[in-house]
Amino acid sequence: MTLRRTRRAVALLFSILTCIVRFWLLGLSGPRTLERRALWVQASARHMLKSLGIEYTVEGVPPTHGLVVSNHLSYIDILIFSAAMPCFFVAKMEIVGWPFFGKAARSGGTIFVDRSSLASALTVAEQMTERLKLPIPIPVLLFPEGTSTDGSQVIRFHSRLIDPATSLGVPITTACVRYVLHDGMEERELCWYGDETFVNHLWKVLGVTGYVAEVQFGEPRVYTDRRVAADETHDEISAMRERQGPRDQGTEGIRSELVES
Repeated sequence: MTLRRTRRAVALLFSILTCIVRFWLLGLSGPRTLERRALWVQASARHMLKSLGIEYTVEGVPPTHGLVVSNHLSYIDILIFSAAMPCFFVAKMEIVGWPFFGKAARSGGTIFVDRSSLASALTVAEQMTERLKLPIPIPVLLFPEGTSTDGSQVIRFHSRLIDPATSLGVPITTACVRYVLHDGMEERELCWYGDETFVNHLWKVLGVTGYVAEVQFGEPRVYTDRRVAADETHDEISAMRERQGPRDQGTEGIRSELVES
């Protein structure tokens, strides 16, 4: 396992260096527009997953506009969704301070929210509205649980940051992610929840024998009420999780929450 971790850590380092070079070259070839930044993130995520030997499957059609809402298990979700489609993420402010990944997220057009601040939520809603109005084929992706969980359940969705989509009348597409480990280990071994640090969790992930990330997209729908949208998309994603396979047992998994109204 130590050899596996070391090999993957080296591969991750080279992937990071490759991402940095590609971003530098992106600036040489023209303006770093939001669309080009999102495509850079997608290419980088695919390269990183390949170098780490992480497989993923996609069921359904990835949307090209509107809002995408998904359950949230780990920061790995971001790599998987980025590889599946170009998109702009709404992520917690703490990521800004992560080595490389914070700067990469900002460079890729991520919108950051302080989940303990109502003022931040209102500002982020305005930023999301601006992104959703852009005439480019790139959706905004939100994790309405406001936290990564242990996968035992899809917890209640916060509706405040769903409001930009319902106010504009743009489609909302559900998405569901699940991890299947090759050695029969429980999915929760890959989930990032509780008080575990990012570094400790990453080191554990690097030692996992192998796994497949399964992503499923639903059909886009237009909602006029944010609370209705939050409840119905929550139920749809919960049903997706049930259809994907048996869930791990447990009720832990709250890391932090978005400001709710």
